[in-house]
Amino acid sequence: MRFSWNVTGAFIVGGAVSLAVAALVHPGTAGVSSASASHDSVIAQTPWGPLTESDRDFVVKVRAAGLWEYPVGQLGLQKGSTEAVVIASRHLIDGHAALDATCRKIAPMLNIMLPNSASPQQQGFVSALTEDAREQFDSDFSNILRMTHGSIFNTVAKIRSTTKNTLVRALADQANDTVLDHITVMERTGLVNFDQTLLRQTTPPNLPASDLTPPPPSLGQSTVVLTPPSNATSTPANIDAIIGVGAGAAPSST
Repeated sequence: MRFSWNVTGAFIVGGAVSLAVAALVHPGTAGVSSASASHDSVIAQTPWGPLTESDRDFVVKVRAAGLWEYPVGQLGLQKGSTEAVVIASRHLIDGHAALDATCRKIAPMLNIMLPNSASPQQQGFVSALTEDAREQFDSDFSNILRMTHGSIFNTVAKIRSTTKNTLVRALADQANDTVLDHITVMERTGLVNFDQTLLRQTTPPNLPASDLTPPPPSLGQSTVVLTPPSNATSTPANIDAIIGVGAGAAPSST
């Protein structure tokens, strides 16, 4: 299937906003609740600072992003026809494996349930790129990933500047570096159409919330792990050092 920006404008727009805070809110699933009207409301007091709905949603959306961008990176290693696209694909795999490790480390500490699969919209990106002809893949890959990372960048900055939770702040620090790196390698492909990409990045979605929400994990399902490459250069946040625990020690309040 040829992935057309003109034909699938709504599809692309929804995907961009699927990484925004509100797009991942789903009552009672994947650790995200919409019970409170205020996304800044404190939902838990933890040893590492108060946890807000925005904090919790951020951890979930970082996990969900990796669940589709990691396989897209693997796809890029197979279908990418330029060295720049192959390099960008390696960065996706490397960066999201490290982010995922941090998410899986802090989620149980904060009592957050993580999804095991991306949202239907995000899975649609993977399907579309999988079906792309080789000559179309590089362009669609570069523009879709530049748009989605551009959408999440402001959210990362907001969380980093407002969260009072030490663990969420550590994840935001790591995400900031990773997202900026991924934006940069997408732009280095020379294939990003900035007019179209920025328009879709800033246009409100026109899709049902169900398409933008990662499903909850099945009962008893093992946690999906994004395995880092053998030559990984990205590292997870050192949570044990941040919270001041030694090997085998229990977490303590900071």
